[in-house]
Parts: sequence; C-alpha cells; structure tokens
Amino acid sequence: MKNASKLRFETLAVHAGHGVDPATGAVTPPIHLSTTFERAADGTYPHGWIYARNHNPNRDGLEAALAALEGGAACAAFASGLAAVTAVIQGLAPGDHVVAPSDIYHGTANVLKHLFAKWRVDATFIDMTSADAVAAALRPETKLVWIETPSNPLLRCVDIEATAALAHRAGARAVCDNTFASPALQSPLALGCDLAVHATTKYLGGRSDVMGGAVVARADDAAFADIRTAQLYGGAVPSPFDCWLVMRSLPTLPARMQAHCANARRVAAFLQSHAQVAAVHYPGLETSPFHALARRQMRDFGGMLSFEVKGGKDAAYAVLRALKLIDISNNLGDTKSLITHPGTTTHQRLSPEARAELGVTDGLLRIAVGLEDSDDLCEDLAQALKAF
Repeated sequence: MKNASKLRFETLAVHAGHGVDPATGAVTPPIHLSTTFERAADGTYPHGWIYARNHNPNRDGLEAALAALEGGAACAAFASGLAAVTAVIQGLAPGDHVVAPSDIYHGTANVLKHLFAKWRVDATFIDMTSADAVAAALRPETKLVWIETPSNPLLRCVDIEATAALAHRAGARAVCDNTFASPALQSPLALGCDLAVHATTKYLGGRSDVMGGAVVARADDAAFADIRTAQLYGGAVPSPFDCWLVMRSLPTLPARMQAHCANARRVAAFLQSHAQVAAVHYPGLETSPFHALARRQMRDFGGMLSFEVKGGKDAAYAVLRALKLIDISNNLGDTKSLITHPGTTTHQRLSPEARAELGVTDGLLRIAVGLEDSDDLCEDLAQALKAF
C-alpha cells in the first residue's frame, strides 16, 4: 500500500495489511495454514517464508496493519495480550526497575510481581495520574514506565505525553497499554511512547471469538529486536486463523468504536441521573476529574464505564441477577454489552484494604458497552436497578 502515511484512519483500517492474493486474485486474503514453506535447492527460501513460528503471510499482514493503525514502524503479534506483555518485560535485565500504575491490569501485575520478580526485576506501583508520584518513583535503574489509560475498572486517565517525557528524561522507555482505547481513539506513540501494547482479544478482535496480543514500536530499533527475539524463541505466536480473524474485524473498527462510544455516553448519562447509583466513572462525563485530559489525548471517550450502586455487594449482585439483556462476563470489546463485579472477579485476589485503596468498592460494577440500541440498554439497567 503506497503513501499509507497520508491515508486517514478509516481507510487504513480497510486497506492496511490487506492485498489481492497474487496466486488466485482473491480480494479477501486466504488463510495460510501451512507450517512449512518450500526451500530452493541451495537452501534459500525464494518465497520469503521459512516456518510458521518465524513468519506467516497472515501474521505479516496483521502486523503491517496494526503498525499502520498505531502509526508505528513495526509490530510483533502474539498469541495473547499477556504474551505481548511478557515479551516486553523479557527485554529487561536482572536489577532493572519498572514504574507501573497501582490500578494496572491484574494480568500485567502478576507478570511483574510473580513471573519476573524471581528474575530480580523490581516494580513500583503508584498512582500514575500524579506526575509528582511518577517523578518520585523513578530511579537510576528504571528502564520501563508502564502506562495504562483509561484504567480498569475506574477509567482513570494518565497524561501520556507528560509521563513519557518523564520516563525519557530518566533514561527509561515508555510503554502504553492501549487496549481500552484502541488505536481508533488514542495514539500513544504520537504522544511520545516507545511502545503500544494491545490485547487484540478485545476491541481489535471485537467478537469474543479470538485471542491475541500485539506490541507496536515507534522505532524498529534494537529494543524492538529483543521483542522479536522473544516472539521467535518463546514461540507464543498467534495461529494463521487467529490473525485472519483479527484482520477480518479491523475494517469495522472505526465504525464499531464510534458506536461503542455513543452508547457508553448515553448509558453513563442515564446512570448518573439514577437515584440508586452513587457514582459513575466515565471520562466522557463533564463531572469526571479526567474529562479535560481525555478530551486532549483521546478522540472519543471509549466504550468502558463503571458505576457504584447504593447498597454494596448485595445490591450489586441483585442488579446482576436481574439483568436480561446485558451478559455477565469479564471480557470487553464485544458487540454485546458485558458487565462484571470487579471486587469478586478481576480484583478478587486483593485484600479488602487494597481494593479500598484502589477505589474498588463492593457496589462497583463495570460495563463494557456493546453495539445494541442504547435505549434498550438503559431500559435493561433501569429494570435491574429496581431489584433492590
């Protein structure tokens, strides 16, 4: 694809990484299931592919597409979001230090606290919405500042540009988990980050039918070469079919995200006005303390929100039991709306004191707002909120 840098996001979503199949003329790329590719008599690979763990036409297309959508120079695709996270952390050495948000995705926290702690990679978890806290946490050994914005489950926003600048002044690299926003809404590489990480399982896949992850780099440099090495040697690569499924969803990403955002704004406004709701966490609300920052660094406010019902855990469970349209699930980015109780799912391993410190109350519910009609979603929530 020529002059990709001049194309708008919607056009890139349709065309980046796609091409007419040279063998058949098919305008939809076929699924290349072969694990092995033909050698020439001299041992070279005239078709460019060696083995499915090294490269595959479907994975090459997906990586090209995601690099284009994030405005990056290169991308490495993985079998899961956590495989992508792990590949980034594997680039560190014993004694290196990571600064990360205290409300980080629990899977990433587990990688830092458990998997790599025994490699003597240290991590400090802070309130990353405070630039002063970031600056205070930086050390001479800090090599990575991990940003996650908006956060899970309270949709707190971190100033990407300011945090990346602090990381670079300390000689560290800045990484942003862009899963909640997707490249349709937020461009962390353009705001100074070195890497953008995704669980392609979520909005990029968009249907809860494929698992994957990706790391997109602003520069195809030596640090990204380490991630490529982790991809090749570790072998946590996505299957050709998984790559094809994500590629199938990318052309609709801009339209889907527009609908997710519109529905989330409507649901957030409804919940904010409801007498049984104590608080709504959504950066799209003007009452949110993160509204101004989100307006500055996001193109829209996303499809994720959380709210606190009056009455604590019993009331929250009553709402979940009464819902008829919204499914109970921890996933997000699906066409259907999904709801979960973070205190007993994503944050259940934390102590009550740790949950309270993070603001994860017993009455907190998180919604991944889907593509249904927003009036139907509000009506379902309205009848459920009468259950206690």
